[in-house]
Amino acid sequence: MTSESPDPGTVRPGGRTARVRSAVLRAAGDALAEHGLAGLDLTDVARRAEAGRTTVYRRWGTPANLVADLLTDMAEQSLPRTETGTLIGDLRANARLVQRTLADPRQGALFRAVIAAATCDAQAATALRRFYDIRVAEWEPCVRQAVERGELPAGTDTREVVRAVSAPLYYRLLTTDEPLDEAAADRAAQAAAAAARAGVFASA
Repeated sequence: MTSESPDPGTVRPGGRTARVRSAVLRAAGDALAEHGLAGLDLTDVARRAEAGRTTVYRRWGTPANLVADLLTDMAEQSLPRTETGTLIGDLRANARLVQRTLADPRQGALFRAVIAAATCDAQAATALRRFYDIRVAEWEPCVRQAVERGELPAGTDTREVVRAVSAPLYYRLLTTDEPLDEAAADRAAQAAAAAARAGVFASA
């Protein structure tokens, strides 16, 4: 691909091309949730999306390209942050958003598949990092505002606080069969807030 070529799946907003992309990405997400990366087949995705096989192969080319575009779309479509005016309120809102996403049968399975894909495919790993960079950056201002209000020590690493909220929820998703409920989300938020207030995430 030359430097002038668009990234796989890149399209102008609106119109038939955007509708095809939306249908294909939805079908790809369904296939990933059902079968994982090993079972992601472009012909099957085209059939599910009722799109032309040639169109799908020309635009995305490989399953890895399709996963990368799916993650880009997921990041763009994710809900914006909630600001409550308090650190614990904001972190709880973040935790509950993550919890609802991972507890959803389709979304939880999709994230398991994408994370598994990232362990064995460099392009999927890059796309997954980009996805989380976007989501962490969306919620960083909540922590920054808490520092400005004096709720947290100066020098607090805002990104690390946000990551600390979701980490226990992903751990539960990937390693246990324990329920991902609001109680788990609230504990994750409270633990991250307590650690942040204690200066765990502040620079030395």
